[in-house]
Amino acid sequence: VQVVESGGGLVQPGGSLRLSCAASGVTFSTLGLGWYHQAPGKERELLATLNRSGGDTYVSDSVRERFTVSRDNAKNTSVLQIKNLKPEDTGMYYCRVGLSWGQGTQVTVSS
Repeated sequence: VQVVESGGGLVQPGGSLRLSCAASGVTFSTLGLGWYHQAPGKERELLATLNRSGGDTYVSDSVRERFTVSRDNAKNTSVLQIKNLKPEDTGMYYCRVGLSWGQGTQVTVSS
């Protein structure tokens, strides 16, 4: 099983990012998935989850207005779209597919 996040980088406040999660070695469409954020020096926190079909999603209240999550079972991928980035969004972003975690992608929000 391999889960790989991508799309992170350095972004100015107010900018947008599209983070991707690609999974292989799993029957992607049978697994729920989640996106998580870990700010420097803090614990990992749940941002969003999607059920197997993507028809049922949860997005944390703290980011709901700025974060959108989706999945494409035909491509074994998920996307976390973030708009109006804030400095507190800085940190590692992780994707979990079933019980398998990726290594994360770093997002830095700074002017």
